[in-house]
Amino acid sequence: MQTYYSDLLVIGAGLAGERVAVESALAGFNVICLSIVPARRSHSSAAQGGMQAALGNCAMGEGDNVDVHFMDTVKGSDWGCDQEVARLFADAAPIEMRRLAHWGVPWNRVVPGTSSYFKGGEKFEKFEKPEKEGLITARSFGGTAKWRTCYTSDGTGHAVMCTMDNKCAELGINVLDRKEAISLIHDGEQCMGAIVRCLRTGKLETYLAKATAICTGGFGRLYKATTNAVICDGGGHVIAQDTGVVPIGNPEAIQFHPTGIVPTDILVTEGCRGDGGTLLDVNEERFMHIYEPEKAELASRDVVSRRMTEHMRAGKGVQSAYGEHLWLDIRHLGDKHISTKLREVDEICQNFLGVDARTQLIPVRPTQHYTMAGVRTDKNGAAYGLKGLFSAGEAACWDMHGFNRLGGNSLAETVVAGGIIGVKIVEFLKGYETSFKTGVINAEAKRQQERIDNLISGRLGKENVYKVRAEMQEALMQGCFVFRNEKDLTTCVEVLQGLLERSGRIGLVSKGLGANHEVAAALKIQGQVRLAMCIAQAALVRRESRGSHNREDFPARDDQNWLNRTLAYWPEGQTMPELKYEEATPHFEIPPGERGYGGGKIIHADPKEIEAKTITKSK
Repeated sequence: MQTYYSDLLVIGAGLAGERVAVESALAGFNVICLSIVPARRSHSSAAQGGMQAALGNCAMGEGDNVDVHFMDTVKGSDWGCDQEVARLFADAAPIEMRRLAHWGVPWNRVVPGTSSYFKGGEKFEKFEKPEKEGLITARSFGGTAKWRTCYTSDGTGHAVMCTMDNKCAELGINVLDRKEAISLIHDGEQCMGAIVRCLRTGKLETYLAKATAICTGGFGRLYKATTNAVICDGGGHVIAQDTGVVPIGNPEAIQFHPTGIVPTDILVTEGCRGDGGTLLDVNEERFMHIYEPEKAELASRDVVSRRMTEHMRAGKGVQSAYGEHLWLDIRHLGDKHISTKLREVDEICQNFLGVDARTQLIPVRPTQHYTMAGVRTDKNGAAYGLKGLFSAGEAACWDMHGFNRLGGNSLAETVVAGGIIGVKIVEFLKGYETSFKTGVINAEAKRQQERIDNLISGRLGKENVYKVRAEMQEALMQGCFVFRNEKDLTTCVEVLQGLLERSGRIGLVSKGLGANHEVAAALKIQGQVRLAMCIAQAALVRRESRGSHNREDFPARDDQNWLNRTLAYWPEGQTMPELKYEEATPHFEIPPGERGYGGGKIIHADPKEIEAKTITKSK
């Protein structure tokens, strides 16, 4: 078995992974990045709308600052985030956007003069100051007090991903594609690297490193209806939780995006609504302003998804052969706007729906989009449980998003957290020496080879991996979607318990040799069902509604009992996750209160406890 050595092994070569790698390479360390697909095909490239940063350049962003961005982020999280981390993020975001511009990102810029914009379908005028000409501009996104989402038309992720990959090439970072990590090498205390399967040959390889970073994105493909690419299947989370000592943070915190197109569930950006698009019902009438008079279509994603679902339940949905949906209307934005600032949306609608968004309505409905859940880390990005293991981006529960993340905050997090955590990894590498334990390494390599051999021989059983996966996805759709309740969650857990047992008896239809996709699916299915179990069980236990976690039977946000973060462990030999809890934040800059949108009752925490944890920020 071939063995490779580096100072830092980054598993995942999307924006978070490459940004972490760049920081270490700039400090002179040897870095290897592994990716299932070529780096520029990472799911980061699919991000459309933009990155939030308080630059305050455009007219509608005037007066914005990092404190306003911080407040929006905390409110968006429904007070579930770590406010210390949210502050780190808000303060660093403007610096990172300018750094990206220096590296080559072609941000849209302020053009002086009078220009028009839409709000709730109504046209307004704004005046961009001449002295702002050429500065990075911004668009509106949901749940924000100011326009602060920096963008490159509606292809922001693609533009930034290409720039970041160029930076990696410039620094000589070794980015290897068609490589999938299938387990971490560890002794229960220290992470030493990973066992990796080459997707070209099917052979196993060993990668040893002083530090390892999991940056594999989310696990949306655990759901049947998701905007996520097929590579977003939880591989990084599976290998972390499989250690038995690394927890998944807030597994029940899953975001559903309001505008997945029907029937493919491909995302059309929140920028559509930020630029003035409206949501219409079966009668082609607006409705969001009825539920949310202040924010309307630009309430936070959890709120808009909930209101859309409520409106369809009230009989106002559009019936179709692909299920019920609503309409997104951007016709009034006009040809020039759609052809330039929403050109990817235009192409998606034409290529996947046969719809011309200039003259026709776009069928949309809420669909799984993002995981606030992830490998639990501290504010430095160090994973709980194993020394030398880090995580960043959507793969991590860092935790600046809490129970709902604002649009534009996650794409910004990839590079902002990547930079912050990258610096901390450099500090770790500078002061850390290790020895690689050959006994541990050889034992893990042997264990993984035996797993593959068992699959190929058929001695495990005859269960079909694709059927088990499909039933897992359907169970989550039925029990853990936009709305949740005890009955459906209990059923979901029971179904998943049966699937967990079946996932240990997978047999291959194919011969399993060489670059075999069925082997890849079979190797991770048990871990995926465990992740699904964590989502369902944590959602069943959390008897409140907070952000994206909506319990119909417990509709209040309960700060008295649930102002905390879930930690889901899976010790070896267990058939259920072990749930532990920690406080959501070490201190409050902004004590828990009303979000200003979304409504709902709040069961308040003890005022004395809140006061004791509240700090006064020195100016």
